[in-house]
Amino acid sequence: MQMPENAFKRAIAASKPQLGLWVSLCSNYATECVSTAGYDWVLLDMEHSPSDMSTVLGQLQAMQNSPTVPMVRPYWNDSVLVKRLLDMGATTLLFPMVQNADEARKAVAATRYPPQGIRGVALTHRGNSFGRQKDYLDRIHDEVCVIVQVETRAALSSVEEIAAVDGVDGVFFGPADISADYGKLGQTMDSEVWEVIRDAAAKVTALGKPAGTLVTDPAFASDLLNNDFSFVACGTDAGLLARGADQLLTKVKSGLNPD
Repeated sequence: MQMPENAFKRAIAASKPQLGLWVSLCSNYATECVSTAGYDWVLLDMEHSPSDMSTVLGQLQAMQNSPTVPMVRPYWNDSVLVKRLLDMGATTLLFPMVQNADEARKAVAATRYPPQGIRGVALTHRGNSFGRQKDYLDRIHDEVCVIVQVETRAALSSVEEIAAVDGVDGVFFGPADISADYGKLGQTMDSEVWEVIRDAAAKVTALGKPAGTLVTDPAFASDLLNNDFSFVACGTDAGLLARGADQLLTKVKSGLNPD
């Protein structure tokens, strides 16, 4: 048995637009539902959800037969957590709150075996099909995809140094935290905030590294993918459920006869 290729990593390296969806409902059932919709990737979030290792394991298992690539966001740039996620079968990771090149190098090192990094070695785990992928040790460094998340003004000022770190495969811009750091809490679509983000994304792509983000406006998501951004999440499972429930309730109530 051979280790499968990371389709997402190859696609963004080839500048092929990748459309994604944020998953934070912590349900393998809901994950299976959205992973068969046709998105290129979904983000399994551990940072802003009550998800844990068991939850992520169930979600990865639910996506086992889906062509959609799972990306996992650990709750912190923690080498022990990363080691466990890799052993569990995650190959694409989004590291939150990376502030500088040193922190980017730390993220990369957590995904590499010695001497290139610090990942602990286990020879039988879900990530290598319990030892059945005979080429795993030879290929894992080529297949693992490291995405670092830029979320502050300080990180934006160092974005070129962060993107240039060897082993960083892409830079993700977090508009919610960036807008907050600019004193515009909750204003994720503010034009000045996006002027800053777009300028930083252009610097990243000029270095040959893909840029990504999350927005919830479909037209804006398309525009970003058409201009400078290689991977964009266009919504969240929790948001889709909440807004869908609200809209259905409002529509039915609007058709009721008055008392």
